Amino acid sequence: MERVTVVVGNPKVGSRTAAAGHAVAAAVAPAAAVSTVEVAELAGGLFSWGDPAVAAAKATVLDADLLVVATPVYKASYTGLLKSFLDQFGRDELRALATVPLMVGAAPLHSLAVEEQLRPVLVEIGASCPTRGVYVLESAIESGELESQLADWAGLWGPALRAVAGARTTVGAA
Repeated sequence: MERVTVVVGNPKVGSRTAAAGHAVAAAVAPAAAVSTVEVAELAGGLFSWGDPAVAAAKATVLDADLLVVATPVYKASYTGLLKSFLDQFGRDELRALATVPLMVGAAPLHSLAVEEQLRPVLVEIGASCPTRGVYVLESAIESGELESQLADWAGLWGPALRAVAGARTTVGAA
């Protein structure tokens, strides 16, 4: 994988959610170039169809070999800000892009939200999510436990992500 894009659905730019998204990217594809789409920076254009900044962000996503979609847990789901960005994509527009759904929360209580809330909308827009989603506790980011959590996760799921990313590249070149 050469290009990873991290989409951050946190209303605060430079958040712990962004840090977790970059940590996932580094765990799976340490040598890849990483681009970041901070959806908070697009907020003004998300409801103006055809906004140039939103179009550029979409192009960054579509050009990736691996996509990490990171959001905090809000009311047992992902943020409305992220939903507004994802609504910019048509059905299957991601064209089997290898994608990691990632949620950051304060407690384990909402750990299934990544599977029940975020994954379905990603699949609807064409993401290929061959791994279990990643749920990260805020305390793991603050304590430094995140690196070991992601090393274990990437050891198990990294090969599947790389295989899907490689298959998409092969199909796209044909």
